[in-house]
Amino acid sequence: MTAPTASGRVAAIRERAVLYWRLTRMHRPIGTLLLLWPTLAALWIASRGWPEPYLLFAFVLGTLLMRSAGCAINDWADRDFDRHVARTRDRPLTSGAIEPWEAVAVFVVLSLVALLLIVPMNRMVWALAVVAAFLAASYPFTKRFLALPQAYLGIAFGFGIPMAFAAVRHELPAAAWTMLASNIFWALAYDTEYAMVDRDDDLKIGIRTAAITFGRFDVAAVMTCYAATLALLVAAGRVEGLGPAYYAGLAAAAAIAGYHFTLIRDRGRDGCFRAFNHNNWFGAAVFAGIVAHYGFG
Repeated sequence: MTAPTASGRVAAIRERAVLYWRLTRMHRPIGTLLLLWPTLAALWIASRGWPEPYLLFAFVLGTLLMRSAGCAINDWADRDFDRHVARTRDRPLTSGAIEPWEAVAVFVVLSLVALLLIVPMNRMVWALAVVAAFLAASYPFTKRFLALPQAYLGIAFGFGIPMAFAAVRHELPAAAWTMLASNIFWALAYDTEYAMVDRDDDLKIGIRTAAITFGRFDVAAVMTCYAATLALLVAAGRVEGLGPAYYAGLAAAAAIAGYHFTLIRDRGRDGCFRAFNHNNWFGAAVFAGIVAHYGFG
């Protein structure tokens, strides 16, 4: 057997790297952004303006790493289901391009690197990080038995919020829990939109999602969740004494939620998927209001 050439080894490594890139959804940043906006919002409010440079670096990179780790463990947990869903059957693990152990290894390595980022922080952050890692690892399995796994996702996706407050203030004030609650409702809104895309396939394979649980009330449920998200953010703003610029950001987010209604009211796959992706702008609007408050308020 002829030994592989140097160029052949480089090509093999490059091919593997592309597969891992796809496994961790680095080519689809929307998932990272949906985690990043509430984390940055909490970091800014906790710091009452620009956070310390290392905290900003650690929370941005940590969010990226944990989202990527979550994608890897999600694909490992759902590998037997994903082959029956049109949108997911070509994923690297489902298609057989990589082995199941590789996905688990990617999850472990990325999680460990993310945990290293919090070493200089206080013990409260360390404790919360352990909980966050557990939530990220366990979420994929909740789709087997929870009627609303997206609510669990909202906790997992939003755990950067209490971690940010703990890192800055060394405590967990009312605003931290109020913002986490708002993130649960936001995740229910956007992930129900996402689940509406796969509803027919999920019904066939027996996965439980919010879109299936809400049934014909799915659109009303999504809009109710947006309303609850904004109401809780108003409450957090009042507790923290935020001003008009913040509420202008919330008003912009409300208008964006209204636009999402026009996309999902007919329940078409394309419209629901567009609404899901457009949630980036909902989160950006809220964060922009926070930055504007501390910059101009």
